[in-house]
Amino acid sequence: MADKIYSVRNKSEEKFLRQRAQEFDFGKHGKKEIADLVSRMKKAMREARGIGLSANQIGLSYKVFVAEVPDANGGLKFYSVFNPVIEKKSSETISFEEGCLSIPNLYGRVPRSERVVLEGSDKNGRPLKIKAWGLLARVFQHEIDHLEGKVFTDRTKEIYSSPSSERIKQKTQNHSS
Repeated sequence: MADKIYSVRNKSEEKFLRQRAQEFDFGKHGKKEIADLVSRMKKAMREARGIGLSANQIGLSYKVFVAEVPDANGGLKFYSVFNPVIEKKSSETISFEEGCLSIPNLYGRVPRSERVVLEGSDKNGRPLKIKAWGLLARVFQHEIDHLEGKVFTDRTKEIYSSPSSERIKQKTQNHSS
């Protein structure tokens, strides 16, 4: 069974989610412990059917997130990033619908930079730099927000209880019957 994902609906869990995560210190964790952490997070994210998960969402105050998004070849690309920082953002923003595993059944349109350059470390402590755009850039920004104690509802004025795809489907069904 995967780790429990913290929810803003639980006051003590929300308080934890609202705190800044601590830098991950590679000197205090062995390779097996780090591999187990990444594996736990990946499993929790997949079981919850998410595309990103920060360590604080499972109760760990580490600056670490995992993400898994579609790649150009139709497969999935998995990322685990330690101590991530957005080094550069494009000034062009796109407002797009987001949801969150820690805020079940709520969605909202969130403006985010279309392109980012993310720096951090891989699971072996080696520096990494990723240029991301589109969905991947959005996921990176969403997860880094978590690590800073923010959630997507802090960045939107429009919050609703079903994703737009469901609302569109309901409207279509209502008009066709």
